[in-house]
Amino acid sequence: MSGEDTAAPQVMEDLPGVLKLLSDGSVVRGDEAVLWPEDPLPDVPGVQWKDALYHAARGLSVRVYRPSSSVTAAGGPKLPVLVYFHGGGYCIGSFAQPHFHTYCLRAAAELPAVVLSVQYRLAPEHRLPAAIEDGAAFLSWLRGQAELGVGADPWLAETADFGRTFISGASAGANLAHHVTVQAASSQQDVHPVRVAGYVLISAFFGGDERTATEADPPADVSLTVEGSDMFWRMSLPVGASRDHPVANPFGPESPSLASVDLPPVLVVAPESDVLRDRVMGYAARLREMGKAVEVTEFAGEQHGFSVLRPFGEAANELMLVLRRFVYTATQPNEP
Repeated sequence: MSGEDTAAPQVMEDLPGVLKLLSDGSVVRGDEAVLWPEDPLPDVPGVQWKDALYHAARGLSVRVYRPSSSVTAAGGPKLPVLVYFHGGGYCIGSFAQPHFHTYCLRAAAELPAVVLSVQYRLAPEHRLPAAIEDGAAFLSWLRGQAELGVGADPWLAETADFGRTFISGASAGANLAHHVTVQAASSQQDVHPVRVAGYVLISAFFGGDERTATEADPPADVSLTVEGSDMFWRMSLPVGASRDHPVANPFGPESPSLASVDLPPVLVVAPESDVLRDRVMGYAARLREMGKAVEVTEFAGEQHGFSVLRPFGEAANELMLVLRRFVYTATQPNEP
């Protein structure tokens, strides 16, 4: 055998200590805990949670959260449903990671709502559109739960108002929330009797070949660099795809128009100190030009992913209030 045949595979992409993609396509994963603050997170009392399998063949689960106080008698008032997709550039992260878990505990308690935190397959082992396929599979599972009624998962049957469902996510999870919502709104997927009443994009992870101003001249002290963003897209998009791929750039040259899609109201959360800020604000502006219902909330001085990096910070506290108002305004019930 030649020396070339026996040479060890080369490292093509490297997130130190966390993830390596090798030239033979193999992936080496490390400990993601090195990416997160070490301070322990306080508990959030008054919330029940459990895991439920939604796709047996792929081994995918959803973590179900509900306020303990929401356990009501049959026929009592039910709560809106907040679907949540975690972040991580489509390559890292988990619905069970403590910071994402804590965010969902807070949302369940403080909105209040039934929160469904969805596991999905990660790249580069499962490149896009795998995660979007998983999001669609989850909505199909949720539709099945809504159709079952009293035969559904007891927590959902007792507590969830499927007619007030919101799809949300942070970073890559926000990108995923966008695509899942578009599929449901454009009749690519029939989710009735689930009604998607709105969607929420927090620090959305979008991309494009042409640099924006905040990418060309990034703010100081960012949590996500341009180089890091590019690396995640290289590892998650189909091999050879550019950042103008429709998954990365919803307004790219090959992306289908959203003008005719009957999108529900959207809440766009834009931290100021984020290299993707211009993309997030541009997304909101393009939808407004199309006549869509768009609410933008900016967070001065905050970084990409602030909602989970500092889940008990002042900005996270404000976000919970904004999210509560959006959910209960969009559905127009009496606030609990």
